[in-house]
Amino acid sequence: MSIHKRFGQSGLLFFVSLFSISSQAQESYDAVSPYRPSVSSPALLPLKGQLEFELGLLRLKQDDVRRDSLPYLFKLAFSKEWGVLLGGEAQVVNRVDHAAMQRGFGDLNLVLKRAFLNENGSAFGVEFGSKFATAKANIGSGKNDFVLNGIYSRDLGAIHMDLNLNLTHLGAVDTGSASLQKAWSSSFSMPINDKWGVTGEVSGTVRKGAASSAQTLLALTYSPHNRLTIDFGVVKGLSKGAPDYSLFSGFVLPVAKLF
Repeated sequence: MSIHKRFGQSGLLFFVSLFSISSQAQESYDAVSPYRPSVSSPALLPLKGQLEFELGLLRLKQDDVRRDSLPYLFKLAFSKEWGVLLGGEAQVVNRVDHAAMQRGFGDLNLVLKRAFLNENGSAFGVEFGSKFATAKANIGSGKNDFVLNGIYSRDLGAIHMDLNLNLTHLGAVDTGSASLQKAWSSSFSMPINDKWGVTGEVSGTVRKGAASSAQTLLALTYSPHNRLTIDFGVVKGLSKGAPDYSLFSGFVLPVAKLF
């Protein structure tokens, strides 16, 4: 089966799942707090005790490599200040020109999050996370990574801003390159009307001995109600170290009230 047919079927299942699950987002649930689709994380956590689920389709091209994946994320806040995130890629299909396809599950990411709320409407956040090398070597790096992320969020009138600055210790690096990677991102989102919104973002990475990367993201979001948000958009690389482009779509909804 070709990669296009395989992910065509995955896309169909994706949207069937979206509409079947969205029908379960009943009035008993509260509004969701989307972390998709930008690279930046917001400082604020979801509502206490409400388990939220995010699932997406991602198609990426970089040089002669094409990568399709199904990124997912579970989010749960224990309070307004503390929460945990668990995510990864439910399926990955890599294709390199003139080479066989590589399929498998992606790595697993676990993040502990602390939010600091200010009375002026701004907020700070700190995330400490680890990527566990659960993927096969031809899908992931084969090594664990550790990340420390600092967040500043603020509403500027109708525009919401999320700024991120993080350090990642990479477990697998090429000879002559550093294991410590710095990354930054600036995301801005605003409503168009009561159902549609737009998000723009620039982000990048810097690491000694490796090519720096920079990219820009543009996405539209659609919320038929406050318990479901659907997004779709594009990422364009701005430097050699970044992907040529990527296309994505996804959704965010609540799945359980745990406490």
